[in-house]
Amino acid sequence: MVNVVTTVDNNMNNTNNNHKEMKPGAVDIEKSKQNSDSDGVSWGKILYVLLSLAVIVIACGVAWVFQDWLTSLIIFVVLLVVFTVGYFWKWLYIAARTAPRDFSALWCYVKILRLSGNFGKKNWSMPDIFHENVKRHPNKACFLYENESWSFKQVEEFSLRVTALLKNHGVKRGDVVGVMMNNCPELPATWLGVARMGGVSPLINTNQTGNALLHSVNVAKCNVVIYGSEFQSAFDEISNEINPAIKLYRYNRRPLNASGDAVRVVESENDFTHMLETTPPAPWSLSEGEGFTGKLLYIYTSGTTGLPKAAVISPSRMVFMASGVHYLGGLRKNDIMYCPMPLYHSAGGCISVGQAFIFGCTVALRAKFSASAYFPDCIKFKATAAHYIGEMCRYILATPPSATDRQHKVRTVYGNGMRPTIWTEFVKRFNIKRVVEFYGATEGNANIVNIDNKTGAIGFVSRIIPAVYPIAILKVDQETGEPIRNSKGLCQLAKPYEPGVFIGKIKPNNPSRAFLGYVDKEASEKKIVRDVFNIGDSAFISGDILVADELGYLYFRDRTGDTFRWRGENVSTTEVEAAVSRCANQRDAVVYGVEIPNTEGRAGMCGIVDIEGTLDLDKLAKDIAKDLPKYARPIFIRIMTSVDMTGTFKMKKVDLQKEGYNPSTVSDKMFFFEPKQNKYVPLGVEEYEKIISGEIRL
Repeated sequence: MVNVVTTVDNNMNNTNNNHKEMKPGAVDIEKSKQNSDSDGVSWGKILYVLLSLAVIVIACGVAWVFQDWLTSLIIFVVLLVVFTVGYFWKWLYIAARTAPRDFSALWCYVKILRLSGNFGKKNWSMPDIFHENVKRHPNKACFLYENESWSFKQVEEFSLRVTALLKNHGVKRGDVVGVMMNNCPELPATWLGVARMGGVSPLINTNQTGNALLHSVNVAKCNVVIYGSEFQSAFDEISNEINPAIKLYRYNRRPLNASGDAVRVVESENDFTHMLETTPPAPWSLSEGEGFTGKLLYIYTSGTTGLPKAAVISPSRMVFMASGVHYLGGLRKNDIMYCPMPLYHSAGGCISVGQAFIFGCTVALRAKFSASAYFPDCIKFKATAAHYIGEMCRYILATPPSATDRQHKVRTVYGNGMRPTIWTEFVKRFNIKRVVEFYGATEGNANIVNIDNKTGAIGFVSRIIPAVYPIAILKVDQETGEPIRNSKGLCQLAKPYEPGVFIGKIKPNNPSRAFLGYVDKEASEKKIVRDVFNIGDSAFISGDILVADELGYLYFRDRTGDTFRWRGENVSTTEVEAAVSRCANQRDAVVYGVEIPNTEGRAGMCGIVDIEGTLDLDKLAKDIAKDLPKYARPIFIRIMTSVDMTGTFKMKKVDLQKEGYNPSTVSDKMFFFEPKQNKYVPLGVEEYEKIISGEIRL
């Protein structure tokens, strides 16, 4: 897990404490109801139409009698225009505000489809697409890493050695070759070599050990696994359980010594590095795989709950993801992208690497994310764009102010998960001209992008041409995650300010709209909702709850199931986490609901990381009271030294939720909000028993 800077100077603390929370995605329930009631056909609208027609008929009749038919016709046209504008004024207002955004995005979407269509006609896989950039500029830097610069030609040569080596060792078209390496240029170059010979590469999470690692190897049905030498102990641990038929190759990272006269170092029988040194590159050829819509990679879901699932990525899917961010985000082919994201995940491994492989950009890699090194690295690599994800921006913002904050050349940051509560402060401090926040699930078929720098938005749905766009927001039961259907059994679109679940419409014959799902077909079927807008159609259902405003801008609300009810109100864990984190000087905070016997709903519980024991709970209680309504304020507080996270900085809360707030089983210090004292007090065994019995009512 990444070490997060926890010491922040006084000036930064004051800024964070005094900063007023921005909630562009916050939902006003009454406003939601008002807007919902005002949409669609209502008695008021029917009355308006009838009165308008009556006025027009009377006015035209009077003009005809006392003037002439021409005057009557003029009055008819004028009144018709007036009443039409009066009836459609809201739609016209929204159209005027959003048309530039919508048609700009539509033009970018056309470019994405055209690019995908060109590759599809040629049936190219990723090595074939990459080769075009090698021919165009063989000596341009493809990857920058530490003090190394890998040209496009060098990356392709390394991949050709991988292709030749695997073929020499009996690996064939359709085989599954797992890759488990820390970030380095060799990682994408390795799976590129596998793809050229028609293989599929699961990109294994480098944090996995034991049963999780064994599961990842088995669920993908690996024939071969290539792993970095730093993970030898992880494979030793499962050596007695892993299928002996699986070939294991260990990669020892060092400059390849391919000279025929050189002394070669052989570290083990399965030394992949030595094998590469003794294997000449294969002659370049078109990929032997399934082409543009075939399997390219397996990328595992983050594993916030249960064991990870392997999602299928095709070349078409990778092109769609990377080109969406490239075109809609205003990126350029001469950009240098800084990417400290893990390349085993789709954000780094597909979107950022895709900028190099598809568009010929230069991508600067870092082995592991460091908050304090983020912008210094951007200066070092002369980056003009930088990738972020999840909680990274909060960690970066928590570092002490430095001269490097504004000495970089980064004009655009792109990624997903920047919380609205820190958005404005982040761009102001680091002088970022544009934030390209995008949203999409690894296993899904739809991505959305914030194309016009709208603070807090993760994208948009068009209000004037909604049918053209491949996404929608459905009304959903937030407790079960099931879409709410009408009398015909079809799903319903969520109205402005009404929470709903994000879906991507499935069109199997359209590569950009196909849903490839997981390797596990049963798991894939659970992500499909059928009979959406018409009987027989289908869509990928994300499980993410979003809210759209009247202009169509989308804001992330929560995951289905993460929202819980307390005191008759829905509580969003994401919003509470953001508020608590900011009030606690950007400490990690994870929120979940816990049950209290004989009490309706779930009480909010918040785990806060406080390594040095300096958290002031009295001040925290006062600060969150300013930011959160009473029902959303955590009832229980758990002080922790760390919180488990996925490789993409998503907090794991399932185990915490199971452990609950029983001091007999939880070793961490815990507190509860005592209403009479109006503050957090220690939670011991005696207090716990009184809460369970109902003697203490919360």
